[in-house]
Amino acid sequence: MSTSNQSTDAPDEPRTSGVYVYGIVPADVEAEEDAVGVCDGPVSIVKHGDIAALVSEISVDRPLGKPEDLRTHAHVLDGTSRVAPVLPLRFGAVMTDEDAVAEELLAAHAEEFAAALEELEGRAQYVVKGRYVEQAILREIIEENEQASKLLGTIRDQPEETTRDARMALGEIVSNAIEAKRDEDTRKVVEALDSLSDSVNVREPTHEEEAAQVAVLVEVARQEELEKAVGELAEQWDGRVDMRLLGPLAAYDFVVTQKPEG
Repeated sequence: MSTSNQSTDAPDEPRTSGVYVYGIVPADVEAEEDAVGVCDGPVSIVKHGDIAALVSEISVDRPLGKPEDLRTHAHVLDGTSRVAPVLPLRFGAVMTDEDAVAEELLAAHAEEFAAALEELEGRAQYVVKGRYVEQAILREIIEENEQASKLLGTIRDQPEETTRDARMALGEIVSNAIEAKRDEDTRKVVEALDSLSDSVNVREPTHEEEAAQVAVLVEVARQEELEKAVGELAEQWDGRVDMRLLGPLAAYDFVVTQKPEG
């Protein structure tokens, strides 16, 4: 009786962990000792030549996409951007292991990453946000628009069911006026930052009362100048627009780095 040969090799164990990749940095960057990544794992560095990747271990069974995951991803990158250039990867970049990070990501794109890091040297992204003070901007629109003023007089102290058409018409006027003001005020923000920024990206509004949202790529050494410029805008628009300056941040608006295949 003949018998077939059976392999004595043990079946491959299912992979239980992978490596989450946050972004690309110069090889001389060190991960902060207390830096915590997605899945609460420590953040470490995988190097290849003059470039490196910020990584942490992640369970393959752990679904990604919770708000805290997004915050952690940004926190790791933004913290690094304060001390070194960083090329952010899109959220959710997971590879099989550190060897894959070194060979399939870093080695495969070494020249491209090195050139991009050189361009970002000494620079970081900042975001200037302005939001209209609701009562102030409504008062401004009513004062400037005769039709809006008449409609407001029509609906004042009147029941909603009998003034629905007038309310809708007034709402449309206000919406169109805010859009026009947003365009003009965004232009003023861009002009105020023009001499400081290497690159500018005007973001789409995320709220109906948003006055401006502009991302700029600026030398970190000029942050005080940027703060002064934004402060002058805030003073000019005091009581009309609330201004905020976020940063330094990773250059999300100016660098698009491919997501590696795991």
